[in-house]
Amino acid sequence: MPTRDPSSTALSLRRYGASRGSHAHEHFQVLVGLDGVLELEVEGRGRRVGAGEGWVVTPGERHDFESRTGSRCLVLDTTQDLWAQCAGRTPMAPQLLSLARFLARCVTQASPPAAALHHAPALLLEAWGPQVPNGRRRAIDWPALAAWAQARWHQPLSVADLAAVACLSPSQFAQRCRDEQGMGAMQWLRSQRLLQARQLRTGGMSVAETARRTGYRSPSALTAALRRN
Repeated sequence: MPTRDPSSTALSLRRYGASRGSHAHEHFQVLVGLDGVLELEVEGRGRRVGAGEGWVVTPGERHDFESRTGSRCLVLDTTQDLWAQCAGRTPMAPQLLSLARFLARCVTQASPPAAALHHAPALLLEAWGPQVPNGRRRAIDWPALAAWAQARWHQPLSVADLAAVACLSPSQFAQRCRDEQGMGAMQWLRSQRLLQARQLRTGGMSVAETARRTGYRSPSALTAALRRN
């Protein structure tokens, strides 16, 4: 049973047998072998995906699958463009098979654990190793991330939530935040909340309504935060 999260992803367990013909799609398709061997042809190039091995099919690539003896794969369909940096190379994490088997059990449960599935894309991405072989890092869209957070002040947001949106592990995101924003991840999140509160107050909104919209527990809590900063 596939499941979707706010990052436009779907995780599923799939069985492969005879070829169904080549096709292409507009999203990335991440394959991790669980058992058997999957014969994969992408734009005329052959590839074998066995247990614990993986491959990334990029948007627009025509591909075909076949497994003569049957195989199972964990499949992540995602629009996260960070996966472009993993195309053409195999995952580096030796524990990938254990991770994939755990996630496969999750997606087949009657009530899948939401936390595990929410963080699955970031965990799989990390399993591919360094995002860019030459050491360069893709820029985080901080304004877009701030806008995502601003729409969710009514929820208890964590570093792991921010990391999942950025398609990074929590530790990677925390380090990037310190490097690029000069503060810890939770401090950055609080600064964004306070920034929006200041903007709403400057626009004439009442303290009570501003506190409600930005997730402060009370108008007095907002007032205290504004005075401290």
